[in-house]
Amino acid sequence: MWVAVMGGGWVRGALRTRHSRRMERLAFEERRRAEIEAAGKAPEPVCGCTHHLAKHDKQGRCHETVEVPAAWDRERKPLSYESRPCACQQYVGPQPLATYYAEQITDPDLV
Repeated sequence: MWVAVMGGGWVRGALRTRHSRRMERLAFEERRRAEIEAAGKAPEPVCGCTHHLAKHDKQGRCHETVEVPAAWDRERKPLSYESRPCACQQYVGPQPLATYYAEQITDPDLV
């Protein structure tokens, strides 16, 4: 009887350890899957001002409006905001690659 009580505690501890290791392994696999998926995507053309390339003109100036604090309280926390044009002077995000069409060089029927 005494051995069964001691063995039960050991089994419970072993199962708890096994469960925690399994959960760590599942979390690792999920992070790995997400990283592989993110690596296959093209970078989003987002500027340092957090606006998309579509919001910038050919010269790179941003045409989006942003909310800027207009009044503060004693603790320097903003009380009100106003809309102003984005102060971004030039697009600095990743440049999208140009898309080209190329004729097939080899005949697939010969290969």
